[in-house]
Amino acid sequence: MTSGIGIEGGGTSVIADGAPQPDVKAEDEELVGRSPGQLMWIRFKRDRTGVISAYVVIFFFLIGLLAPVISWLYGKDPYTVSADERPELFDSAGVPVQPNGGISGEFWFGLEPGNGYDVFTKLLYGIRTSLGISVAVTIATVLTGILLGITAGYLGGRTDYWISRVIDFLLAFPSQLFFIASMPVVVSLFVSPRDETPVYVRVVSLILVMWFLGWMSLGRILRGTTLALREREFIEAAKVSGAPPWRIIRKEILPNVVTPILVQGTYMLPNFVTAEAGLSFLGVGIVEPTPDWGQMFSKASTELVMQNDITYMFFPGISMIIFIVAFNLLGDSVRDAFDPKTAR
Repeated sequence: MTSGIGIEGGGTSVIADGAPQPDVKAEDEELVGRSPGQLMWIRFKRDRTGVISAYVVIFFFLIGLLAPVISWLYGKDPYTVSADERPELFDSAGVPVQPNGGISGEFWFGLEPGNGYDVFTKLLYGIRTSLGISVAVTIATVLTGILLGITAGYLGGRTDYWISRVIDFLLAFPSQLFFIASMPVVVSLFVSPRDETPVYVRVVSLILVMWFLGWMSLGRILRGTTLALREREFIEAAKVSGAPPWRIIRKEILPNVVTPILVQGTYMLPNFVTAEAGLSFLGVGIVEPTPDWGQMFSKASTELVMQNDITYMFFPGISMIIFIVAFNLLGDSVRDAFDPKTAR
């Protein structure tokens, strides 16, 4: 006669008749292997700061992408000169009659002193312009850094020597001064100084100028990482097996340098946002009537705006601070997710 009392121990359940039975918990648990990417994603989701920062960054990009739709729903655009179409909203100096820059249910963020552009739609399109240029520069610099950095580290010899000397030479340039001095020169290559410069020429010139001095830090990091990787056993095994260099780089090296690429990319983009805004602020980047973060800062610094509508600076200033802080925190979280031993 058997007893219904069982004694649990180890991975089996033993009953009175001595017949071992599988433990129910052991049957339910499965050992599931996780890839490095899955482990990184799990660590990232546990970082509340990183998740919130990611949502904020996504929100800004959605605003930039959907700016025309939001503007259409709002019923206004950033190019209408309200000072001419509705002069009753402004005084003789071109300042909105209503307080706080004319903020109302009709104009959510008010009107710009002088021309009377709608500040809300101008901010939406300004975010779109600044982020679009910065993303293009980031993609170009990352691709250049990958190409030259990995090439120098893997091939070595003369190739490494000359690429490294080019990096050292370009790093010696004062980037901000170079940006300011070279923008007019680059623009003049496309358009005569006597002609009006199209917007696309200014955009292309900004991308070229910032890309020229933006890829070296990533290239140097990838060169050092590749130098260490090419001495590893799996690279030597691939060489012995007869794999061509391109296949070794694509299959063996690139997957092992994803971490520095992603981390550096998340740090580079906000830097390019501030650099682009700085150039537009100084008048060598995007100019009116094209909306841009830096161009809005430039307008806010004029005497007319500073003396009569201090709230105008509030909207582009707060939005840029939130975006830059969120993206930098996102970069820290991505770095910690890839390398949990790193202390923030």
